[in-house]
Amino acid sequence: MHVLLIDDEQMVRKIVRKMLERSGHQVTEAENGKLGLEQLKTGGFDLVITDIIMPEMEGVETLVTVREQYPDVKVIAMSGGGRTGNIDFLGAAEKLGASAILHKPFTLGSLTTAIETTFGAQKAS
Repeated sequence: MHVLLIDDEQMVRKIVRKMLERSGHQVTEAENGKLGLEQLKTGGFDLVITDIIMPEMEGVETLVTVREQYPDVKVIAMSGGGRTGNIDFLGAAEKLGASAILHKPFTLGSLTTAIETTFGAQKAS
């Protein structure tokens, strides 16, 4: 599966990328929603995993745009809650069409479960 990973924190991208690659996924990275949407134009993505709190274009705006322009691409939203520690951002992401949500920090098991929930156990690996 080809995954577009969007997060403004390089270390988060590095860790999540390693998790995804260990599970056999191809990963393309973007550091914000605006760059992520540019990557999506190239096609071939099955899944977007996006942070919610980012500069340039917030994850919620990215999520809404992906749902509108790329309805076949699934989206998993992730967040550590931002500066306030408020994790209600993920609830909003679910209401706006995220297939699953992840609270940072998360484990490989949680990531795998979110992907399986999104696609079903058969396609997740």
